[in-house]
Amino acid sequence: MQELVQAYYGQELQSSADLKTSACCDADAVPAWLKPLLAKVHPEVSSRYYGCGLVCPPLLEGCRILDLGSGSGRDVYLLAQLVGASGEVVGVDMTPEQLEMARRHQAFHAEEFGFSNVRFLEGRIEALEQLDLEPGSFDVIVSNCVLNLSTDKPAVLRGAQRLLKPGGEFYFSDVYADRRLPAAVQSHPVLYGECLGGALYWNDFLRMARGAGFADPRLVSDRPLEITEPALAALVGEARFYSATYRLFNIPELEDACEDHGQAVVYRGSIAESPTRLMFDKHHSIEAGKVFPVCGNTYRMLQQTRFSPHFEFIGGFDRHYGLFEGCGSAIPFDRFAAQQLQVSEGACC
Repeated sequence: MQELVQAYYGQELQSSADLKTSACCDADAVPAWLKPLLAKVHPEVSSRYYGCGLVCPPLLEGCRILDLGSGSGRDVYLLAQLVGASGEVVGVDMTPEQLEMARRHQAFHAEEFGFSNVRFLEGRIEALEQLDLEPGSFDVIVSNCVLNLSTDKPAVLRGAQRLLKPGGEFYFSDVYADRRLPAAVQSHPVLYGECLGGALYWNDFLRMARGAGFADPRLVSDRPLEITEPALAALVGEARFYSATYRLFNIPELEDACEDHGQAVVYRGSIAESPTRLMFDKHHSIEAGKVFPVCGNTYRMLQQTRFSPHFEFIGGFDRHYGLFEGCGSAIPFDRFAAQQLQVSEGACC
């Protein structure tokens, strides 16, 4: 399957127009503040972008970031502008053609940005320990529609956890299914190459993430995907797919459930892109200046990470009131029908 992925992304796909489904295509609206930064990315790099979401969480200035499956480098060059001259972005990919594209335009971007703060490594994201990367040295790790392509997903998650600093974050977009997929779907070359055949059943992903040391995965956003090519749609049958963004924090004290300790936070409104409200995850939209009750895990995610200076914290862990209200285990994705994307065969962007 790794050879299939290398051939598909290195030789068969020449641009996003060659895709046959809407899975590996970012349909999210790009925030206005990001558009000027994307405009500075070389058009040849952008034309070979195959992501399914936005992997630009807030508060990245000065951070050291690792991009797993960096491809042609679009996200690397976008993030390079957000971390600034004092930060660094490292891209890892196993496809020589994609790496050649990314490296070809390093000088262009250094001149465009006024600084050089990126590098690219060839390697497998399942074997990060084989690369020259120091454990516990990254503030943030990102990945954009790549985990589903991996043949050893638990190894990727374990490797990310190993490389993150305490309080560091794995923030990534990927494709998930509402059920475990049959072998015929998993091994289909087009479905696998287009990020559907390797998609995890969402609950298996949660178990896998917890097993790698990320006790409380947080869903940030999701959208349903459509398969418009009739032959492929017939093959997957009733299975439904979603593009979803998760954030996983490297905080050992996190529990496997949301426990109520009577705590609360107050958002200061000091994050530039979110002056009145911070969408921390899908279930935590925190209005500035207002006392906001939180579970113990959310309290730690805000207090023990780069978000801490932007919050006031109320309470501690000396009392316990049981399970935090609203903590459940049903499918987390929105199950409404996808808006018709008007996607024809061979073009999704």
